[in-house]
Amino acid sequence: MQRRMFLSVTGAAVVAQPGSAEDGQESRRKRRVGVIGHTGRGDYGHGLDTVWLRFPEAGIVGVADADDAGMRKAMRRLKTARGFRDYRRLLTEGKPEFVSICPRYADQHAEMMVACAEAGVKGIYVEKPFCRTPAEVDRVREACRQSGTKVAVAHRNRYNPVLGIIRKLVEDGVIGRLLEIRGRGKGDRRGGAEDLWVLGSHVMDMLCFLAGPPVHCSAEMLKEGEPVTWEHVYDGAEGLGPLAGDELHARFRMSSGVTATFDSMANDNTANFGFGLQLVGSDGIIAIRADRDPLAHLVRGNPFAPPGEPREWSPITTAGVGQPEDNPELVRNVHGHVVAIEDLLSAVDKGREPVCGLEEGAATVEMISAVFESHRQGGRAVSIPLQERGNALARMQKDGMAERKRLQEAASANGKPAAGE
Repeated sequence: MQRRMFLSVTGAAVVAQPGSAEDGQESRRKRRVGVIGHTGRGDYGHGLDTVWLRFPEAGIVGVADADDAGMRKAMRRLKTARGFRDYRRLLTEGKPEFVSICPRYADQHAEMMVACAEAGVKGIYVEKPFCRTPAEVDRVREACRQSGTKVAVAHRNRYNPVLGIIRKLVEDGVIGRLLEIRGRGKGDRRGGAEDLWVLGSHVMDMLCFLAGPPVHCSAEMLKEGEPVTWEHVYDGAEGLGPLAGDELHARFRMSSGVTATFDSMANDNTANFGFGLQLVGSDGIIAIRADRDPLAHLVRGNPFAPPGEPREWSPITTAGVGQPEDNPELVRNVHGHVVAIEDLLSAVDKGREPVCGLEEGAATVEMISAVFESHRQGGRAVSIPLQERGNALARMQKDGMAERKRLQEAASANGKPAAGE
């Protein structure tokens, strides 16, 4: 019997029409927008700043960037006369209602979101990864709860209406009984933990949309084919915090009853075509290729049986299965963050949560962190939400260093060299 996907299908947000923005001081009727970037430390993401120029009702009241040259360049790009080296001054002096937090370096996100909430910002659009640890999410959640601030996360694929079509296809049994969902990162030089954070966050978000929240996770992490130890832990790129390994394999049990996996291997030779999800059913596969057009394809037939003839990959577009895309402007606006911003504006106005809001971002952080915690516990299944609210790799490194010191002291007391010396 087909296991049902229990979440309702959401429609696409209303798409804003292209326009131009002026300085917010020129019209009090305009929505006051602030932009936070950091040249050299994550910059301005993938267009999270310039998307506001598409909204005539938005006025950019200032941009913050700790780098002077980058700030001046951003001011010209965003057509604003006000620049701040400290984003807190932008919040207190510019008094924006909406803020784009653009840096890709994740170590800045939590502090910036908390500052925005405390300053009374109504809506935040933040680059992924959302935060680095569940503890950071907890801080953001509490600050936004107290202020009523809405947060939207820049997981662009979540705003594509094709995802809703895919979920309905699965519910209708188009691929038979859903057996499993397979996820992969890009598998480039960042394969392993970095790939999990930077690209896997998109995959985790779509997985939750299609199969509900995660229940538990079991995982292993490898370095050159051997299990990761505390000695492999290092400070990751792009402010991600402690990372380790060049390969990982994770298994999630989702609340809908579906089993999902995520795998990443450095330099896996897939040319990035593995990035996304495969929904494997008894009578077909739906292949989702993140950030590509079309977003997905349907391959009919039992995937485990030799086909009598070559199987066709039928595109899934906003018009349906096997139909040409008849709304390319909508797809462009999904990729360009326009749909996400329109949804955030609507969420603030109507007092609802954004399509990809704080809790959706939190779920991706829990899932990624669960991979680290499961490996730390020897691959044991760990329940989600996690009891460990920090970075489990940092804890593993700390415990390993403490154990080595203990052994060294014990060996010294006995007049013998410690193991490994």
